[in-house]
Amino acid sequence: MQTIYKVCTAVEWAAAVEAGAYTGSEPDKRDGFIHFSTAAQAQATAEKHFARQSELVLVAVDANALGDALKWEPSRDGDLFPHLYADLPVSTVTGVTHLPLGADGRHIFPDKLAVDYK
Repeated sequence: MQTIYKVCTAVEWAAAVEAGAYTGSEPDKRDGFIHFSTAAQAQATAEKHFARQSELVLVAVDANALGDALKWEPSRDGDLFPHLYADLPVSTVTGVTHLPLGADGRHIFPDKLAVDYK
């Protein structure tokens, strides 16, 4: 299984769980796809797009379960990033964890990114 990650607010994620699918943040909707990161990209994504924001979660997703709607496209520094051109079914999520802020204002990521969902 290949895991990709989405950083979003806890409120957005709670709404997704209730609806059965995540439809994306405002930037996702504006861009026409849901932005994801690999394990190696997730922390830099949080720093660039979510600096000092509290109440965030890191959602781990089984990339293989997303099928052809998932595209790998060049983005920041030419790296390939996963972009989902569909809603994210909650059933493809393998883990969710909170991203607390450290004393330095940076998000504290788990040592191992794959976390329990249930």
